[in-house]
Amino acid sequence: MTKIELIYGTEWCGDCKRSKKLMDEHNISYQWIDIDFDEEARTKAAELNGGKWKVPTIVFTDGSILIEPSNEELSKKLGL
Repeated sequence: MTKIELIYGTEWCGDCKRSKKLMDEHNISYQWIDIDFDEEARTKAAELNGGKWKVPTIVFTDGSILIEPSNEELSKKLGL
């Protein structure tokens, strides 16, 4: 199963809350980085998204990335 390395997001983002809820319901561990409070992370998230701040940006241990995934996309990637 693919594991999550980290998630770039914000507390006010509905898609971030939805993704976090899905992972919490399945006891999937992840490192949460709030780009509102971490300028370096905000810059990195923008680099991963062609210069735009799109959240959640989910980085996996295999090097792949999902940007603003649906629950279906995230579940499939995680093998749920």
